Amino acid sequence: MSKKKVYKCLFILFRLIFSSGVIAPLPRTVVPVIPGTSDTKKKSLFLLLGGMMKQLFDYINRYLPNGASESDFEIIKSYFTPKRLRRRQYFLQEGDICKYYGFIVNGAMRQYTVDDKGTVCIVQLFIENWWVGDRESYTTFTPSRYNIDAWEDTELLLITRTDVIELLNRCPAFAEMVRIMDDRNSVANLKRLTSSISGGAEKRYADFVASHPDFLERFPQHLIASYLGITKDTLSRIKRQG
Repeated sequence: MSKKKVYKCLFILFRLIFSSGVIAPLPRTVVPVIPGTSDTKKKSLFLLLGGMMKQLFDYINRYLPNGASESDFEIIKSYFTPKRLRRRQYFLQEGDICKYYGFIVNGAMRQYTVDDKGTVCIVQLFIENWWVGDRESYTTFTPSRYNIDAWEDTELLLITRTDVIELLNRCPAFAEMVRIMDDRNSVANLKRLTSSISGGAEKRYADFVASHPDFLERFPQHLIASYLGITKDTLSRIKRQG
């Protein structure tokens, strides 16, 4: 049989296998891809994975005094899925259950609610090396009250709640990173709450600049004002006085 006929037979065989839906489960060493992703996008996402995972590994090592081993990295890598979002594309919509938490490799995102008058109220802003998701919905499997979308074209690494729990049990280095990260986030959230309750607009903006200087170049003034719970005009006045 000629090579041309062999290739044709193989093509027909693979087509029958994949169209039948009878495909063996992927081993954990193979990176999963979110259902609905086209073949072209799958190929592109796999090409991105190497650099994306390196950024996550560097992030993890910044949290761990002794770093993580190569074997830890191989385990961690197998649980994450690469994902691209276009600007203004939703990561999560109000009423949906948050199935994934994301580590932002490149890009910027926002979390917000929309009131009865159609006003957008910014809850959180995110850039590279931030984790994004609705933790309440993610942990309780209840519909989210928030919207999360990409403010810029964004690349993320996603992980499901089930995989987080399995990874925490399987990889002590990842568990230690999550513990340290949660401690720091609790402190940061308490500082923000205190500033919102007892601090004036000027103090809130000063704290914001001190904590998130990179945000000033990534988000427009109206989003920052909403995040701080002040009007755009008030923020303009504070900046002029400063």
